[in-house]
Amino acid sequence: MNILTRQSHSDNLQLTLQQFNLPDANISLWPNWLTEPFSYNLQQQLVSQLSWAQDSIIMFGKPVKIPRQQVWMGDSHCRYRYSGTTFIPQPWHPAVRQLADNLSQFLQQPFNCVLLNLYADGQHHMGWHADNEPELGHDPVIASVSLGAARRFELKHRTQPWQLTLDLPSGSLLLMTGQCQRHWLHRLPKQSRINHCRLNLTFRYIEAVS
Repeated sequence: MNILTRQSHSDNLQLTLQQFNLPDANISLWPNWLTEPFSYNLQQQLVSQLSWAQDSIIMFGKPVKIPRQQVWMGDSHCRYRYSGTTFIPQPWHPAVRQLADNLSQFLQQPFNCVLLNLYADGQHHMGWHADNEPELGHDPVIASVSLGAARRFELKHRTQPWQLTLDLPSGSLLLMTGQCQRHWLHRLPKQSRINHCRLNLTFRYIEAVS
């Protein structure tokens, strides 16, 4: 792991960058990409203003409610299909659109859609998966912003005995690039002692089909 620091141009905070040396993946983490007050206010705004839904996915041929609430948001062409369900994007919320623009400028990477997941407490979770749907293209760039309760995030290599566990605090930015979605799985496990809400936004890019 390499740890670097640099000065933020926007808020004069010292941003810490942690880079992890992994086979078949590039993983970077900025634990304090957003300030605590901004993270708190943004979380409160989005939790109260978005149309959250506990969607169903197909497992073993049957619809199953996911153990969290979510919103799929983005440009109008950004339809997204996983686990047998097609998701139509909700229009951009102004605060999320601004966050996407800031993220694109910071990373020099375009983003035009985002999956927002709301975890009420530590019983809400997400199982092992990769963000490798065809719509996302070859070796997609996934940028994940966390708000609220700090949660444990786990990754494991598909074919080698490599694993990585990270704590994602409120305001953190996690970036997964390279061949990560081809060779690694990730999850947000249950944590019974967590009794506060966590909101996660994973920004992606989907090409418009002419």
